[in-house]
Amino acid sequence: MTAPAERLATYQDLFDLPDNVIGEILHGQLITQPRPAPRHARAASVLGGDLMNPFDHGRGGPGGWWILFEPELHLGAHILVPDLAGWRRERMPVFPDEAYFTLAPDWVCEVLSPGTARIDRVVKMPLYAEHGVGWLWLVDPDQRTLEVFRLHEGHWLMEQAWQQNEEVGAPPFGEWRFALADLWVPDAT
Repeated sequence: MTAPAERLATYQDLFDLPDNVIGEILHGQLITQPRPAPRHARAASVLGGDLMNPFDHGRGGPGGWWILFEPELHLGAHILVPDLAGWRRERMPVFPDEAYFTLAPDWVCEVLSPGTARIDRVVKMPLYAEHGVGWLWLVDPDQRTLEVFRLHEGHWLMEQAWQQNEEVGAPPFGEWRFALADLWVPDAT
C-alpha cells in the first residue's frame, strides 16, 4: 500500500497534467507516468487489436464484450487507467456517455514496464480485486510473459502463465488462441 497523501489528489489534478503524462489517483495520491514506451505500446496495441474483432465486434468470435484501450475507471475514490479493459455486454448493455466508467470491468490487462510494474502489482491489483474485476492479465514485454489471474473469494489466483512464443488460450477469452510472440517487438537481426 502507498503512504497516505499529504493532500488528497483531485480530479482537477489529472486535467492539469501535460498531454504526455498518464495520471491516476490511488489511495488519494496522484500517480503519474510517461506515455508508454514503444515495447509497451506495441504489446497493448496488438493485444487490443486482436481481441476487438472476435469479442467486441463478434467477427469470427462470440462477441458480447466492450473492449477498450486505456479507459478511465472511477472505482470508489480511486481513478485508474488500465492499458486494456473489457466489460461483458450482459453486465453493461448500454455504453455510457460519461468520460469515465464507474462499473468495474470484467477483465483488465496491465502491460508492465520497469516504471509501472510495482504500482500495477502492489497497488492496482488489490484495488481491482476489491472492486470485483473477475480477470486480470499482466503482460511483461521485457520478460516476454503473460500471467493470467482469476478473482476467487476476493483474492487473485494465478490461472496460468505463458512465455516467449507459446500459443495462448487465456480466460476469459480462452476460445481465441494467439502466439504470444505477436506481442513482442522482434529482435534486431
